[in-house]
Amino acid sequence: MAQNIDIREKRLAGYLAGFIAGVSYGTNPLFAKPLLDSGVPVLVMLFFRYGISASILAAWMLAKRERFRVKGGEIVLLAFLGILFACSSLFLFFSYEFIPSGLATTLVYLYPVFVALIMVFLRFYPSWQTWLSIIATFGGILLLSSPSQGASVRLPGIILAVASALSYAFYLVIVNRSKRIKNVSEHTLTLYALLTGAALFAAIRAIQGGSITEGVDSAADWGNLIGLAIVPTMISLLTLAVSSRYIGPTKTSILGVFEPLTAIMIGTLLFGEPLTVKMGIGVAVCVAAVLFMILRPGKQG
Repeated sequence: MAQNIDIREKRLAGYLAGFIAGVSYGTNPLFAKPLLDSGVPVLVMLFFRYGISASILAAWMLAKRERFRVKGGEIVLLAFLGILFACSSLFLFFSYEFIPSGLATTLVYLYPVFVALIMVFLRFYPSWQTWLSIIATFGGILLLSSPSQGASVRLPGIILAVASALSYAFYLVIVNRSKRIKNVSEHTLTLYALLTGAALFAAIRAIQGGSITEGVDSAADWGNLIGLAIVPTMISLLTLAVSSRYIGPTKTSILGVFEPLTAIMIGTLLFGEPLTVKMGIGVAVCVAAVLFMILRPGKQG
């Protein structure tokens, strides 16, 4: 009886963490748009996003006297996870140069499908409820993010957006299924992923050339960088790890639908972007699919 209660509590915590991960990651436009408008390059923004977030998390862990040390095999895998998550961001931003952002968003949301297929390859079969939720949420994303007619679509952009989805999918699956890091805390896992991402962005920026602080000229810029580091980065990564471990990577990926939903709400309420009837239907479909998954969860996956 006590074990069943513990399982239910973990499942509820996993769903809540997945919801928070999606909503927090969806606040990206709130902080990133003002930075891009003020001329901060993408690589500079991503470097400070990961670097500041890692610094805050490390200070928190020091204050709580949490363990930083990991084993040799663990640190290699943690660094690989950091590269996967960082590449997901990089590929998405680079895809915008070749295809409309709406199409890129749609293609990136293929990651729940990729997660489910990877899990099948690992001989863990998601329930029919989970598959139905994946199909419904993807349909909702199509309604939300369909590109305008006559928009330029180039093959490199499609490849980059799909690569972004694949990177994110492998990150989720490894966090959930790897026995090598099962005893590594969410804080430690997230810290090493952030440090790896910051190092990767700094290296690419150094190769590209230009100042690492280019475009960061005001207190408002620093405020947005700190907000970007805390909400859609540190909070999102921490809750993503919790959710994937408690309810599985497939269901966690479905809850990621709250990323575009939150971004759309921010765009509509704060930046005056239009909300069409088609988009409203897409929102309703996505929310209904998530509620169905929670109410009819099937087995973990």
